[in-house]
Amino acid sequence: MRNAVLVIMALAALARPGLAQDARGLGADELAALGAASHEARDPRAALIHFQAALAVDSMHYLANWQGALALIDIAQEVPENVRSAPRDSLYALAEVYARRAVAARPDDADGHFALANAVGRTALTRSKKERIRLAATIRSEALRAIELRPGHDGAYHVLGRWNAEIMRLSGIQKFFARTFLGARIFNEASWEGATSNLEKAVELNPRRPFHRLDLATVYIDRHRYADARAQLEEVIRLPPLDYGDEDHQRKAAALLRSIEGRADD
Repeated sequence: MRNAVLVIMALAALARPGLAQDARGLGADELAALGAASHEARDPRAALIHFQAALAVDSMHYLANWQGALALIDIAQEVPENVRSAPRDSLYALAEVYARRAVAARPDDADGHFALANAVGRTALTRSKKERIRLAATIRSEALRAIELRPGHDGAYHVLGRWNAEIMRLSGIQKFFARTFLGARIFNEASWEGATSNLEKAVELNPRRPFHRLDLATVYIDRHRYADARAQLEEVIRLPPLDYGDEDHQRKAAALLRSIEGRADD
């Protein structure tokens, strides 16, 4: 966690001059509202500083915890999953701490459960296959709880779709090992149909979000549905950026389009 503290201190040093001074004397609700506004403006660093200030006043503030977790995830995702990075991993770990506090503060609200599923899911992608297996149950149960609480939660459907896809991408030997030696029978719940249907539902609920379409396209490619993948990737490139990192998602979509050029559906 020390790495996360150092990263946050560095972010504060790089923040817009006067940002912290502007917020002096404000209460936790007002500080969290400033963080939410920065999040909407696709500025996770400024958002995080405001959320940190809100949490210094009230460590269990619901909005500051769950949106603070998402801000940490946005910043951490700047480092690719296949690169070793202790600071990135520490940010994911801190995101999980925030998300768990959000769930504790309001166990019957969907956003805290979504933030927790997202944080644990992102952590899993940076870990060994064995660690991913260990974390799988938490990711699935938290995403399902978010959907139970709010059936129209597009982010939770995305997490659940990606959960199915990541398990299906494991080799047969890895899945056999998980079921036989780690008791991960929950892997029996994963399917390509689950990956496709949940990501399609995320797109249906929020068609303006490029990230939903990008991950759906990667599942279509896995299933050799290249025409459907092209349609989604072209839409990713066409849509205006909505979330932090969408420009990177658009670059990835363009690269994927080039990689499947000329491929026909099976």
